[in-house]
Amino acid sequence: MSGFFKSSIGRKVAMALSAFFLMFFLLQHFAINILSVFSETTFNEVSHFMGTNFLVQFVLQPVLIFGVVFHFVMGFVLEIKNKNARQIAYVKNNGAANSTWMSRNMIYSGLAILAFIVLHFIDFWFPEINTKYIQGDWTGMHDGIEGYRYFHELQEKFVNPIRVVAYVVAFIFLSLHLMHGFASAFQSVGGSTIRKKRLQSIGKAYSILIPLGFIFIALYHHFNH
Repeated sequence: MSGFFKSSIGRKVAMALSAFFLMFFLLQHFAINILSVFSETTFNEVSHFMGTNFLVQFVLQPVLIFGVVFHFVMGFVLEIKNKNARQIAYVKNNGAANSTWMSRNMIYSGLAILAFIVLHFIDFWFPEINTKYIQGDWTGMHDGIEGYRYFHELQEKFVNPIRVVAYVVAFIFLSLHLMHGFASAFQSVGGSTIRKKRLQSIGKAYSILIPLGFIFIALYHHFNH
């Protein structure tokens, strides 16, 4: 297994698989958050289920955190090795003529997304951990008020326009990152057998619609709090 990760192909396949896992999570995360636009009650109920379910909290959540860390670490490793391998080639050739701007700058969009994840953890995950594991409150209820707190907490985070702008910029970077990463991930696991045009269409649709959906959620709650 260690030999698999040491090989260039092995690292690319591992990177692709972690990317697929995170893209699936992103889709699931969007499906839950978009509920906040249509029904406060439904959003609260689904959020409470996800926040208190044993399988989600103690199995899926640790796997997700590992997946995020693994993807970024593997991405940085691949970037360093690719840059070292390209140094001689770039002296002889124009790298920009053989690759897209996004493919040459995945490391920067990745860093921007990593910074956003830290902000997102500060906004939502750390307070949730504090409420459940330090204060010991697993009810999800408002203090002294009947009803779940999740919708209210979500809206409060998007009152500040600076935070909203940060979220919008982060999802633009995510869209750019996905534009290249989606097709690259399929290619790494043999996806090149799929018709190229169909693959590009799926990748573009996902890369645009999902980040745009998250931007819509942030703007909706900012203007409707």
